[in-house]
Amino acid sequence: MTTTASAVSDEQRQIEDELVRTVLASFRNTPDPRLKEVMQALVRHLHAFIRDVRLTEAEWQQAIDFLTAAGHITTDRRQEFVLLSDVLGASMQTINVNHEATADATEATVVGPFFVEGSPEIPLGGDMAAGAPGEPCWVEGTVTDTDGNPVPGARLEVWEADEDGLYDVQYDDGHLAGRAHLYTDDKGGYAFWGLTPTPYPIPHDGPVGALLDKTARSPLRASHLHFMATAPGLRTLVTHIFVEGDSLLDSDAVFGVKDSLIKRFERQPAGTPTPDGRDLSGKSWSRVRFDIVLPPQQT
Repeated sequence: MTTTASAVSDEQRQIEDELVRTVLASFRNTPDPRLKEVMQALVRHLHAFIRDVRLTEAEWQQAIDFLTAAGHITTDRRQEFVLLSDVLGASMQTINVNHEATADATEATVVGPFFVEGSPEIPLGGDMAAGAPGEPCWVEGTVTDTDGNPVPGARLEVWEADEDGLYDVQYDDGHLAGRAHLYTDDKGGYAFWGLTPTPYPIPHDGPVGALLDKTARSPLRASHLHFMATAPGLRTLVTHIFVEGDSLLDSDAVFGVKDSLIKRFERQPAGTPTPDGRDLSGKSWSRVRFDIVLPPQQT
C-alpha cells in the first residue's frame, strides 16, 4: 500500500517541494512567455497529481507503456491521442474554454478523430452519403451571424458514420463516403442528403478501449452528424447535431452532447414525397433542420 498524501513527513514534503521548485526554475529563461506559463503550470499540476495519489513506480511504468502503445497505433487515419483526449473530457473542456457562450451562437463540440481534409464538394441538395449504407436523411438550414444576417458562401464540412457505425477512413479500400463540403446560397441557406445518424462505438481495440473496459465505461457515442462551418470574419464552428430521443444522450463516450444541439429527426414513411423530388425507391427517410449561428471572429 502506498503512503497517503496526508501521511507524508515534513522532511519528505520538503524534498518533493524542492524538486518542484528546481523543475520550475529550469523553465525560467524560456523566451516565449506563453510557453513558459504553460510549461510551468504543467509542471505544478503534474507534480501535484503525482504527489496527491502517491503514484507508484509500477503505475508510472504502466502510464509510459500506455502512451507508447497509443503512439504505435496512431496513423494518418487513426489518432489515438485525440481519442484519449476525448474520453478524458480534455477535448470538450478545451472547446468550452475557447468558445465562451456568445449571444445566440451555435454551441461547439468535439472534432473527433475522423475529420480529414480533402472531402469532395457537393452542390446544394447533393448527396454526401455517396453510397454509404443507411437510411437517407434530408438536412437543411441556414447560416447567419449573431445579428441575424444571412451568411452567403459559408463553407460547410459534414461527415458521419454509416449505419454499421463506421467512417469511411475505417475501411481499408480508401473510398470516400459519408463526408463532403458545400457552400450556402445567397440567403445563407443550405440543404443536402446524408444518413440518419445511428449510435456507434469509438475505436476500442487499442489502449484507449482497454482503459474504458477497465473503468467500466461504454465506448458508445450518441447518434450524431458532424458539422464544421467557416466564413470570413466569423468564428469557425465545429459542432454536431444529435438525435432527439437517443438513449445515449446522457452517456456519450466523449462528453460531446449539449442540449441545444439535440434536434428532432422527423421520420418519413416509404413513399413520402421528398423535398427535392428524389426517388428513394420505396425507402423510408428522415429530415432535420439545423440553423447555424456564427459569432464574430475572436481577436
